[in-house]
Amino acid sequence: MTSPADAEMHALAQLLTPQGLALVDSIGAYDPDRSLKLSESLRARGYAPELVSAALTQAKLRTHARAKFGEFADHMVFTRNGLEQATRWSVAALHARRFAQADLTHIADLGCGIGADSLALAALERTVTAVDKDELTAAVATVNLTGWPRTAVLCGDVETLDLAGLDNGAPDGVWLDPARRVTGSGRTQRVFDPEAFSPPLSFVTGLAGEGLAVGAKLGPGIPHEHIPDGAEAQWVSDHGDVVEVVLWFNAVRRPEVARAALVLGSHADGTATAAELTSESWESPAPEGELLGEVGEYFYEPDGAVIRAGLVTDLARALDARLIHPTIAYLSGDELHESPLATAYRVREVLGHNVKTLKKWVRDHNVGTLNIKKRGTDVTPEQLRKQLAPRGTEQVTLVMTRLQHDGRERRVVLVVEPVH
Repeated sequence: MTSPADAEMHALAQLLTPQGLALVDSIGAYDPDRSLKLSESLRARGYAPELVSAALTQAKLRTHARAKFGEFADHMVFTRNGLEQATRWSVAALHARRFAQADLTHIADLGCGIGADSLALAALERTVTAVDKDELTAAVATVNLTGWPRTAVLCGDVETLDLAGLDNGAPDGVWLDPARRVTGSGRTQRVFDPEAFSPPLSFVTGLAGEGLAVGAKLGPGIPHEHIPDGAEAQWVSDHGDVVEVVLWFNAVRRPEVARAALVLGSHADGTATAAELTSESWESPAPEGELLGEVGEYFYEPDGAVIRAGLVTDLARALDARLIHPTIAYLSGDELHESPLATAYRVREVLGHNVKTLKKWVRDHNVGTLNIKKRGTDVTPEQLRKQLAPRGTEQVTLVMTRLQHDGRERRVVLVVEPVH
């Protein structure tokens, strides 16, 4: 019986030909409403059914890929897993910029996948050697890097690769995206032990120990105790999604930064925004004294990258705000200080944390749509929404949480509204 992975490999093998790629290009944006009719039309023109099916699947992947790659997606080839795991173009561009700013000229992209980071490096006129041990993935990367004369793609095991013997010479920088999933018994599972990554984290630190400029993309949930000494750890959030933590070593590391939270977004007109919070050490100010207190007029929800980086109290100080509880990542303040690093709300009321009080408040205020946020409480938002039974026309946001002040703790519900 053919596995889904084998079927995808067979389909891609047919597509990675001039005829197959031309067929995908001719389809354009995928439209599910016309896919059946288009399939019948292409078959009537003499295209093999398997090739038509593969081309339509590729057109669908390209359409989905526009969210990550913009117009670049229209000229790329994807696998399902490759697209899911590929670095977003806006983030890959930031990676590439690090190497360019360090004036590094030849970058080895070890574990290149479909080639997203290699593309970004090539766009900044770096010489790139992209390596992947999967033959089909390397073939896809080769197609995606076609047209960039200073790139080369190799199929091989990065852990045994002779970097000094590359055709373009030894690299002065290395980029890695270790695989954090394993396949077995027909299933793909995530792994969380850094030494179970492929290649393992020790391989990354070994390259850095040789003096190479190294950047390594890891999952954002990696515990802080696994961050190697001598690395800058930068958590990255893109439009609200915490997508990665990158470990930077040597020439691409900022010597004054131990950890950072970089938040990417956009203005209403579509122009990109970026804001970053950094720390020189792994110690943050203790959430006590002026950094811990009651709820004020404004409420702040820190971006996930700030939370992952452990910079919540640093952000409180930057916003002239305070934590409402020493172990909960919610902030409050008496004056508004807007920042891309946190979502700001105006506090309307502070209610008791019980269903009877909330149900009456919802009814009295004609609430029909409830956005429920929670931290530090075991409330299930879906269940609470059913209990409160909103049937009005107004929309509100409730924050279920705990407060701690003067050594006393209480559960509360904050009624808040976005500042904008």
